[in-house]
Amino acid sequence: MSNDTNARLLVCTDLDRTLIPNGAEPESPKAREMFHALAALPDITLAYVSGRDQVLVREAIHTYDLPLPDFVLGDVGSSIYACNGLDWQQWEAWESHIAPDWAGRNREALAALLQDFPALRLQEAAKQNTHKLSYYLDLAIKHQRVLDEVQMRLSANGIHASLIWSIDEPANMGLLDILPARASKRHAIEFLMEKQGFARENTVFSGDSGNDLPVLISPIPAILVNNASPELKAEAVQLANKAGTAAALYLAQGGFLGMNGHYAAGILEGIAHYHPSITARLTALENGV
Repeated sequence: MSNDTNARLLVCTDLDRTLIPNGAEPESPKAREMFHALAALPDITLAYVSGRDQVLVREAIHTYDLPLPDFVLGDVGSSIYACNGLDWQQWEAWESHIAPDWAGRNREALAALLQDFPALRLQEAAKQNTHKLSYYLDLAIKHQRVLDEVQMRLSANGIHASLIWSIDEPANMGLLDILPARASKRHAIEFLMEKQGFARENTVFSGDSGNDLPVLISPIPAILVNNASPELKAEAVQLANKAGTAAALYLAQGGFLGMNGHYAAGILEGIAHYHPSITARLTALENGV
């Protein structure tokens, strides 16, 4: 890991229940203020990686007083925006990169292929985009069987897709996002890294939920915040061990600068783990907050 305090660092983070303290656990006082101070450092590039679309990301920034990002990887990785303050420009290069996976079809065409699956209930129009088809599933349903059947249907029609399963815990509802095969959060982050010249040792990702797993168990240095569910923590560790990437997964535990490791506190703790030289800077930030 880098010990160079002047090295550029790409900080990628999920929003809901990762940076945004909208879970059941309490947020450490001053944690978000410290994250603001960290994001303001000139060598930090900040990217929000979220299931939200750009409208909902903007809403979150306003509601929770989050720092303005340099990039937004939205819609579970199916869109990328370069941000200059509040002026966000969508990366057409990313759209062109992922479009061939769906063999020229759009979201409506895929939905037509899957209209006879009774377990699938389309999410609201605002939660869909050209390359993201999203459904609700009842948690009582054996979701893996449904996902397998959906994948078979899509493959039979020449469509290369990633099926991302997650759970909306407050709503007690299953979520299925169907994306081009190359449009996951992990692929979007790797595309951003390549285009912006960031290596793995100069990149960190933080998350809390099932749709973060592809990044959490990848070789990209990752942080699982302390407020993530015990089940997800166990699954992430198991999958990372199986993939041989356990050294690139850090589970925040709390205690760093007296904080609890939830939300922004966990992100800061993980960054200090991977980049020890930043600890002094974070301590200085704490004294100034």
